[in-house]
Amino acid sequence: MTPPLDGDAEAVNAAQGLRVALAEHRIEADVHHGYGLALVSVWAGFNVWCYQQRFWWRVGWNQDRQRVLYNWHPAAEPARAARRIALHYADLRRRHARSEEAPS
Repeated sequence: MTPPLDGDAEAVNAAQGLRVALAEHRIEADVHHGYGLALVSVWAGFNVWCYQQRFWWRVGWNQDRQRVLYNWHPAAEPARAARRIALHYADLRRRHARSEEAPS
């Protein structure tokens, strides 16, 4: 990873803290950055963004409004954010396993 630019440093530091907190839940993640924000890649299609003292991640789709649904958590609390993200990650993994078990 290339060193962060000055504007990216806060987001990258928060993302690195989240990556460490996720490791405590046995979740490996990668941190990427640029344009003043950082991204924590958790799993295929599951990313957590860090920007302006917040983490946020996609949790679903609102069919009525035709919009993506997001959760967010303050970046100052990486351990609590990691717990919430770990719960969502476990749910995604369960749904993925069920979809692979379904007969074709």
